[in-house]
Amino acid sequence: MAESSTSPAAPPGGLLSSLQGLLATTMAIFQTRLALLATELEEEKLRLLKVLAWGALALLMGGMGLLFVAAFITILFWDEHRLLALGLMAAFFVLACGAAISRALVHWQAATGLLSATLAELDQDRRALMGSDPPEQERGDSP
Repeated sequence: MAESSTSPAAPPGGLLSSLQGLLATTMAIFQTRLALLATELEEEKLRLLKVLAWGALALLMGGMGLLFVAAFITILFWDEHRLLALGLMAAFFVLACGAAISRALVHWQAATGLLSATLAELDQDRRALMGSDPPEQERGDSP
């Protein structure tokens, strides 16, 4: 009867150890998802700053272009050589405005959706916890 104290029936720690491990795993998953969320928010902030910067440049170049177009029209019937210089300057600023608007639109349309990677990872976590089969290796990992 002295053998009952050395029986391998109960692992050390038991239920409490399992709960601590589950809590540690849950906290690690939460920390990883929170880091992903922070990264995505930073990327979105940088994208919006680019859009604002290119938009401001587009407005500046458009204003300068309009100014030179107005000067061009004003001097239209003045000396011939001044018209060429003003026309070229006005064309340059108008083209620069168009290029800045184009760049701003490229950055604006580059949005993939706010927090899309975080939401995808949380969906994978939910599927794994529910016991569903996770989607086929979406991250490019080899099986």
